[in-house]
Amino acid sequence: MNNSNNIKILSWNVNGLRAIQKKRALYWIDIANPDILCLQETKLSEFEFEDSILFQKQFKKTIINNSFRKGFSGTMIYSDFFYKKKDFCTQIDIEKEGRIIEQHFDNLIIFNIYFPNGKLSQERLEYKLKFYENFLNYCLELKEKGNALIICGDFNTAYQDIDLKKSKIYSNLGFTDIERLYLKRFFDNGFIDTFRDIYGNIEDAYTLFPYRSKAREKNEGWRIDYILISEDLKNNLKDAFIYKDILGSDHCPIGIEIDLSKFISM
Repeated sequence: MNNSNNIKILSWNVNGLRAIQKKRALYWIDIANPDILCLQETKLSEFEFEDSILFQKQFKKTIINNSFRKGFSGTMIYSDFFYKKKDFCTQIDIEKEGRIIEQHFDNLIIFNIYFPNGKLSQERLEYKLKFYENFLNYCLELKEKGNALIICGDFNTAYQDIDLKKSKIYSNLGFTDIERLYLKRFFDNGFIDTFRDIYGNIEDAYTLFPYRSKAREKNEGWRIDYILISEDLKNNLKDAFIYKDILGSDHCPIGIEIDLSKFISM
């Protein structure tokens, strides 16, 4: 544990867990020592994975949600805590692409989520927007029942101008007005962007550097990975960060430190 009260939660789109395994790209986990590690786009086909080849740290619980489509999507959570209940939210992830893991700890719910990419076709864009809508409605239902929420993952949308390198074309999918509007609804309903809450309008804070354009070398990125918290957790938030120097994926790991002692036995 990192602190008597604070919990460190890390989130990373690994763009293929076996690919970063070959690159030995998770060695830094032993140094960062998170209490909860959320991975997206794992692209696994099996429901067991030998994590000792990734890092030495031993977590108490592992949850794997694989896609029905081989080598596609997928999410995974490593945790130092025993949850009360888990769910894969197939009422939202209707195509069973392994996009959501929901963990319950008393009145705290932690989501690890990989939102759809809408770039492939108009049909996939519409699917992405419906996914946003259905997930937000579900989160609001959970909040109304008295739950605090943490949402970690790849949202596949840059929200503000400063979340996208100025040289990019703003009409590109991933930054269209309609996608930004659907993401804005989370903020309009009380969810807090933890990174912006800590650092305000700091620029050049990107989490995605596409390989094909050598974006990392040019520092031309997107901020599409977020950790959101419900407003009742705002005073519990201690820090937020982007590990921009960690390589192995086209995404950067992100994280927060937060006091969850009210919800999770330390």
